Amino acid sequence: MAKESSFDVVSQVDMQELDNAYQQASKELTQRYDLKDTDSSIEFDKQKHEITVVAPSDFVCGQIIDIISSKLVKRGIDLKAVDWGDPQSVSGGRVKKEGHVISGIDKDMLSKINKELKSLKLKIKVQIEGDKLRVSSASRDTLQDVIAHLKAQDYGIPLQFVNYR
Repeated sequence: MAKESSFDVVSQVDMQELDNAYQQASKELTQRYDLKDTDSSIEFDKQKHEITVVAPSDFVCGQIIDIISSKLVKRGIDLKAVDWGDPQSVSGGRVKKEGHVISGIDKDMLSKINKELKSLKLKIKVQIEGDKLRVSSASRDTLQDVIAHLKAQDYGIPLQFVNYR
């Protein structure tokens, strides 16, 4: 019998690359002429996996988020990895927006992906292991089909396929 091949479906972000993107965006914020004197700020909390933007108006806040987004794309981080919340009013008529960095796949999403893969009627085994999904099969072509199917779907989170053996 042939040896089984497998891969893991995960959702993870390289925190060092995220920190580098934050550093570049902070530097651009202090140097850009149109944003220099707006008293805006960007903060990145590595423990909470959270980016906080404070700006004088919603428009300026949107510009700063665009800067951060461009830096994330240049660093190879999917924009779905940051879930931006609704703008909040803070003192002085300023606007604050928080972005939560998604790491790991939650239980509901894991079970949804699991059911979807089982409905494909392919000869695969799917196991939920913590915050990742392990897919295994005797045929590597079947695994390639599963990866192609998952890439075609939009789950609202970035998916990576690791440990392909």
